[in-house]
Amino acid sequence: MNQYSPSSYQNLPTVIKNLLIINVLAFLAQSTIGKGGSINMEALFGLHHVKSPLFQPWQIITHLFLHGGLMHLVYNMFALWMFGSELEDRWGPKRFLTFYFLCGIGAALIQLLWLWFQWHPLVNQFYAVNLHPSAESFEAFYNQFGLNQYEGARTSLQMYLADPGNSSAANTVLQYISSYTYSVLSEPTIGASGAVFGVLAAYIYLFPNRKLYLYFVLGVKAKWIGLAYFGYEVISAFQNNPNDNIAHWAHIGGGLVGFLLVLTWNRNDRRNFTDI
Repeated sequence: MNQYSPSSYQNLPTVIKNLLIINVLAFLAQSTIGKGGSINMEALFGLHHVKSPLFQPWQIITHLFLHGGLMHLVYNMFALWMFGSELEDRWGPKRFLTFYFLCGIGAALIQLLWLWFQWHPLVNQFYAVNLHPSAESFEAFYNQFGLNQYEGARTSLQMYLADPGNSSAANTVLQYISSYTYSVLSEPTIGASGAVFGVLAAYIYLFPNRKLYLYFVLGVKAKWIGLAYFGYEVISAFQNNPNDNIAHWAHIGGGLVGFLLVLTWNRNDRRNFTDI
């Protein structure tokens, strides 16, 4: 029985090497021209809600090359190298690259579905307020989405309620409602994590009994780490903590697509998918 280990690679496989380079260059661009204001890379290339004015179809791909910070980049690229190198060596560059992007696209689509479901009430209420602006619709929006916590928005609503015939006050309230809706729908999803989770899922499927060393000391079989990790993602996704800025549904989507792809390929070509 052949044995494989990520630590045995003398050279980086072609696709992995180029993905690492592109991601690092994109992060450098984010940290320089992106921070300087000349180009808002997250607005242009991050993944946005389909109702956001910032949404563009290419973001389904481009969001994979942006990251929220240095450690976000490091963790994703380390996992991509550790688990992806062996997959590329077994499948070849073309199949691995196809697999990587299909996982990333799947992660993006699942994330977009989640964003649609999560913010559907906000979009409906926003349209209702604009169609029928009134004291009742303003107060309902404020109460449902917590705009009373913002002093400016709260003061504007109070001024309008004191004089409902004041069109200037009504327009100010509508501006606060529009700004809030825009900011929520335009929050970007960025990172290669969805595609990397697909790579991780494939690695665990193919090598469930391979030992991974936690903190380089404790050896645990890949299947147990994988189940624990995906279980954590599912629990976190359903908890939907408002203070959690991690795209758990993108992780889940990428992992599911990766698992289904490798499951299908394994059935069609078992000779190249020997379980170890």
